[in-house]
Amino acid sequence: MENNTFILEFHILPFFVKAGNKLNILGIILFFFLYLFGILINIIIIIVICLDLHLHTPMYLFLCNLSVVDMCYTTVTVPKFLYILLSGDNIMSFQQCFLQIYFVFMASTSEIIVIFIMAYDRYVAICHPLHYYQKLNKNICIILMMVIWISACANSSLMLNCISKMIFCSTTTIHQFFCEAKALFDISCGGRNMFYLLVYANCLVFGLIPSASNVISYLKIIRVILRIKSKDGRHKAFSTCSSHLTVMLIYYGSGISVYMTPPLERYNVLELVLTVFYTTVTPVLNPLIYSLRNNELKRSIKKLLVWL
Repeated sequence: MENNTFILEFHILPFFVKAGNKLNILGIILFFFLYLFGILINIIIIIVICLDLHLHTPMYLFLCNLSVVDMCYTTVTVPKFLYILLSGDNIMSFQQCFLQIYFVFMASTSEIIVIFIMAYDRYVAICHPLHYYQKLNKNICIILMMVIWISACANSSLMLNCISKMIFCSTTTIHQFFCEAKALFDISCGGRNMFYLLVYANCLVFGLIPSASNVISYLKIIRVILRIKSKDGRHKAFSTCSSHLTVMLIYYGSGISVYMTPPLERYNVLELVLTVFYTTVTPVLNPLIYSLRNNELKRSIKKLLVWL
């Protein structure tokens, strides 16, 4: 049995395709434009929020933070994947693999917390509008931002520490498009008990509790919205909430599906597609969903484009 401390490199085999064929060329084009478009749209949203004083509110601060997280997601995974497709060199060093895992976990934890805080923001804005700026004042928002990134870094460090203790016996080939924790877990043959426990703890702290809280919040929000007499008021409230609810369902749905997919060969392609969706497609969809459903943001984007 060979301990993982002697492993110097891993082999990434995305989509089970060989270098130079048509599927690789299609993958390069698709992921390049997905990455480019995702980065551009998220940068535009950050610039618009920073320049427009009317958007200097807690909701847009959290949206800005979500855009930063989304850019981190795609930048950590897609450029290396494109390099593998272009060069055919699928070797990833031990240090590169674990560095990628660290930042992916940091981004995923940050996104979960941001989505949770955005649900709280909508709850306060609709259910307690008179106390909105009291409950979410500048100091509280700064504290929340610190909680997001400190929690993300701490959780990522714990997960990485557990993964580093895994033992790999016969293979170091990862059937994913990046060095993903579950893919490493699937090929390991020992040292996985602590990872199991930490995954269960993460499911509770960053999965079950936020999801249950979000559901309770939205039940209260819907009850309050239905009491609004003005049709325009109801439409505006539903519009801002539906954007966040859509983002939450897409991210939680795809993320949970990946970790619930059994480690069987016939599920490899499904797991890979789901992983691509929540790490690459979702960061592109998030800004589109918010910008298309938010009139204030659309107006600010149009002003920026006219000014340019």
